[in-house]
Amino acid sequence: MAVHIRLARHGRKKLPVYRIVVADSRARRDGRFIEVVGTYAPQHNDGEIKIDRERIESWISKGATPSDTVARLIKKSASTAS
Repeated sequence: MAVHIRLARHGRKKLPVYRIVVADSRARRDGRFIEVVGTYAPQHNDGEIKIDRERIESWISKGATPSDTVARLIKKSASTAS
């Protein structure tokens, strides 16, 4: 089973809020997921990002692969936290 860390879109029309989820690669974008590991609100406070780094690192060590966008968000949150 291929596991990915990716975004799931929530919120309303013209005001998206994304959950960063761990999901099976065969699941739909907003479908089933294993765990929520963060949120991303691009229109709030210049892109408000909340990430549970320990859980993401745990999933990556188990073989989960982050999408390009999630990898960018992880890198961005690390640079703003420092």
